[in-house]
Amino acid sequence: MSQVNVTIAGRTFRMACGEGEEAHLEGLAAQVDQKIAELRKSFGEIGDQRLTVMAAIMIADDLAESQRRIVALEANVQELREAGLNARDASSGWITAVAESLDEAAARIERVAQGMNGPAKS
Repeated sequence: MSQVNVTIAGRTFRMACGEGEEAHLEGLAAQVDQKIAELRKSFGEIGDQRLTVMAAIMIADDLAESQRRIVALEANVQELREAGLNARDASSGWITAVAESLDEAAARIERVAQGMNGPAKS
């Protein structure tokens, strides 16, 4: 288990994390710190606790919106997969129909050619 010092809203916190996750934890802390700085710029000094709660709610809102978008995109991907399968099935049927038509046309051409050459001689 590793430990990392992160600074949020001017205060340093010692945090534990898994090996190799130090940079990720530092990045998350930087995002929280940035959100608090944005709120402080917009609302002034309204108290660290209130700014922290507001930042947490805004981050949770961003997460909820991202999750909603992921669900919608997954639904779109599924629809596209189904449409692709339907198109493949439709094209397979079309290919079969064209092949059958070509076979029929070839048989007719063969009959016409035999008729033009006269009866076959034995």
